[in-house]
Amino acid sequence: MSDALSLEGIRKSFGKLEVLRGIDLTLAEHEVVCLIGASGSGKSTLLRCVNLLEPIDAGRIILHGEEITGRAVDVNRVRRGIGIVFQSFNLFPHMSVVRNITLGPRKALGLSKADADARADELLGRFGLSDKRDDFPDRLSGGQQQRVAIVRALAMQPELMLLDEVTSALDPELVAEVLDVIRELAGGGMTMLIATHEMSFARDVAHRVCFLDAGVILEEGTPAEIFGSPRQPRTQQFLQRIVQAGRL
Repeated sequence: MSDALSLEGIRKSFGKLEVLRGIDLTLAEHEVVCLIGASGSGKSTLLRCVNLLEPIDAGRIILHGEEITGRAVDVNRVRRGIGIVFQSFNLFPHMSVVRNITLGPRKALGLSKADADARADELLGRFGLSDKRDDFPDRLSGGQQQRVAIVRALAMQPELMLLDEVTSALDPELVAEVLDVIRELAGGGMTMLIATHEMSFARDVAHRVCFLDAGVILEEGTPAEIFGSPRQPRTQQFLQRIVQAGRL
């Protein structure tokens, strides 16, 4: 299995606050890795660095064999191959669902309207949203908006998907429909790096789980290892609190 993504010694500070303190992480093709940890541990910043939304202070990011943190890299070209979905849906409110989805493929990939529409319709059908095609975002539930946001990212046919706490802004009853979409992507072999507070989901879908604490990966392993027999006291403490809160 070849590496899809390799992070080497990633450091990132905001002013005097060092948020990432030497992150080393590799994702194989078709692997799903979940990042867990307390708020402020660096999960979201790490995803933003991978998508080049935040410049790193030190280290290297290598995507499919190419160092994307080099000086001469075309950032827009790199981003076309990386889908990212945030906890806030970021849909354009003045555009219908189908226009939200087809804007990127038409503008960035040069697809014709017919081809972009066909791609959008296929994805909307796949994820149970065909009847929402011509609706505007304010007519959709939070779960539907987040599913549209994921479809919009998929319409660019990315090689890597980054998901940043995509269920944290949703009502509990809407979480399942979004997680089902991500499960299907995982089953289809999409390479994904996911920051999540949904521990039972991470246990079900991830090939590996990384526990971040204060900007470092303190522990990583299979879901069975991390959730069943964590070695580090800090990981044990974090998961104990999760269990006490009824979230695992």
